[in-house]
Amino acid sequence: MRVAVLSSGGKDSTFAVWWALMNGWDVSMIVTVRVAANDSMMFQREGTAIAGVQAAGAGIPWLPILDTNTEGIDSLEAALKPFVHGSPWPRSEIWSQLDSINANWPAWTAIKPKIARPGVPIDGIVSGALRSDYQRTRLDMMAKRLGVHSFSPLWHMPASIHMKNLVEGNFDVRFTAVSAEGLDQSWLNRKLDIECIDELIELEQKYGINIDGEGGEFETTVLSAPWFNSIEWNTEINWQRNRGSLIIHDVILNDPESK
Repeated sequence: MRVAVLSSGGKDSTFAVWWALMNGWDVSMIVTVRVAANDSMMFQREGTAIAGVQAAGAGIPWLPILDTNTEGIDSLEAALKPFVHGSPWPRSEIWSQLDSINANWPAWTAIKPKIARPGVPIDGIVSGALRSDYQRTRLDMMAKRLGVHSFSPLWHMPASIHMKNLVEGNFDVRFTAVSAEGLDQSWLNRKLDIECIDELIELEQKYGINIDGEGGEFETTVLSAPWFNSIEWNTEINWQRNRGSLIIHDVILNDPESK
């Protein structure tokens, strides 16, 4: 099975990449929708360039898609069509001017992954969708129109199990944005561990939050996982009233030996 994995660089999609690789599938590319709109009902907005750094750390080609629509499916579908049909003519993986525009590449890193080009046709699309019917339905319908399979390995997985699987699987998950009762500045850049999960369960009981962040309580970025070389970063906290996020200043992609 040759697949493309949709990834924002967060915990769910990063785990979905690992799931596909553990199945023995050929992950031909990591696909990231770079949202330029003020909001998106489909895709994460902040910090998604990290997905490209993760791809570089695994040697997997990356396909960035710049989208100004709040939904983003049309741009994603149009970008995937050439990869469904495939191409017998190889193209350079070096960035073109259009690639740079689509990547909306931040100034904080000079690391650039190989850009995905159409080649052997893909058979399916993998996503990290958890419980959003809105998101999964649109991805499934898009895959059907393209004539490929759609996989959501985390669909309706119990939140506590998913979070514990990330810790036990040695995923270095960091909280990069918080906007819920009980989540203060101390959570930003905090690493997910068992103690953290226990605290989230307490907050769920007290305030009714989703411990996996599916309700928009928080966003995450993964700095290390079994499938890519680890990342280090320098950040600062941007806090406004009862919510905040991390501002990334620079990142370093480590050698395999330091992973």
